[in-house]
Amino acid sequence: MATFELPRLYAIVDAGCFAPDASVGTLTRFASELVAGGVTLLQYRNKQGSAREMLSHARELKRVLPREVTLFLNDRADLCVAAGFQGVHVGQDDLSPEGARLVVGEKRLVGVSTHNAEQLRLADKAPVDYIAIGPIFGTRSKANPDPVVGLDGLRAVRRLTTKPLVAIGGITRENCRSVIEAGADSVAVIADLLGDPRKRAEEFFKLLQ
Repeated sequence: MATFELPRLYAIVDAGCFAPDASVGTLTRFASELVAGGVTLLQYRNKQGSAREMLSHARELKRVLPREVTLFLNDRADLCVAAGFQGVHVGQDDLSPEGARLVVGEKRLVGVSTHNAEQLRLADKAPVDYIAIGPIFGTRSKANPDPVVGLDGLRAVRRLTTKPLVAIGGITRENCRSVIEAGADSVAVIADLLGDPRKRAEEFFKLLQ
């Protein structure tokens, strides 16, 4: 497997946060502003779009963003390869980490979402490069979110793995530092990057130093 160091901020560009008729240019401008604010790793997430739309958006993000930016695709290992992204992130209801690894090969990155200690123990044994845990706090990015893990839960699961750990769910500039202090290597953020992505990314990095 490839090895890499997680940046403190794991930025997620969620197509669901934009108007249904938003152009791909809207997404790429938003992503470009994040990169201008210091983002070096970005996940493209699209829970409602067709495979054609996802691939079109992914390829445009790949074309527009600097080569140094590490790009992850949510859910779809096949489209990750087709778009030339460096990694895929799978959830508990998606293709298994083992299946994703078979599709993307050894040179690409694989991440997996977990929501409790049992899932994290299994992920620790899987062929993944990092493990996400959450929701740490209450979140509105999912229609049916899993139970809140909390900072105490994060501290507990930190002891179960030496793999890089990404905390996700309800993380903002106000609480991000406490998440790192509880053991996360990186914080994944969706909502609190909206509005002024460049400025907010810069603020996150200042807080996460």
